[in-house]
Amino acid sequence: MTERSEAAQTVDAFHRGRFFLVQPAAGGHRAGMDAMMLAASVPSAFTGRLADFGAGAGAAGLAVLSRCAGAEAVLVERSPEMMAFAEATLAHPGNAALHGRASILEADVTLTGRARVAAGLADNAFDFAIMNPPFNAGADRATPDALKRAAHVMEDDLFERWVRSAAAVVKPRGGLAVIARPEQLAELVAAVSGRFGGIEIVAIHPRADAAAIRIVLRAWRGSRAKLTLKPPLVLHQTGSDLFSTHADAITNGLASLFGD
Repeated sequence: MTERSEAAQTVDAFHRGRFFLVQPAAGGHRAGMDAMMLAASVPSAFTGRLADFGAGAGAAGLAVLSRCAGAEAVLVERSPEMMAFAEATLAHPGNAALHGRASILEADVTLTGRARVAAGLADNAFDFAIMNPPFNAGADRATPDALKRAAHVMEDDLFERWVRSAAAVVKPRGGLAVIARPEQLAELVAAVSGRFGGIEIVAIHPRADAAAIRIVLRAWRGSRAKLTLKPPLVLHQTGSDLFSTHADAITNGLASLFGD
């Protein structure tokens, strides 16, 4: 495990203290709302094996385990530095209830064919895959921190390469969920189409009168159902910084984003 000082990390409670995340205090990616929205895309009754692509310190994967008692999660991360935080997260005593249900895999999710399988991402090995890829343009995250840049800045054809791997490792009728920016919707749908069907999309708005800031797309391998736009999620009450009742429940692992 990479050495680091206690001052270089924080321990943060999620789901009202039902699990904890050890994450970088400054450099690197710090998990928050995006990870909780992504985790909430998994149906509440899910009991299978989940792959968390680009897991970082493990926020989204552990949030699924916190809400879905019969689930198992593999936290897939290519950065040794972020893997060290994931290891510290799983070892944290506040996560004892999740022990035995989560594991970490160091792998690049863009690998293909035999290289992907050799890295530990076998064909048809998972029932669901979630991904919070680095979806910002370079100009949006002009940071000198290399670890943070790797976690935030999109590479060329990123959605295509990540979704291609998800389609290989997810079993037939298994699920996929991705969080992204609204302007990336067309690129994301193009990557998913032909690999997953029954696409469902939820737009996330900061307030009822504001444009969406995120989209969450969910789809199912082998489904032939048509694309549907689900009711949007509004995060904050009108004229307030408080979460709406529904957003608060989703953020704290008490409800699913898609109502199931």
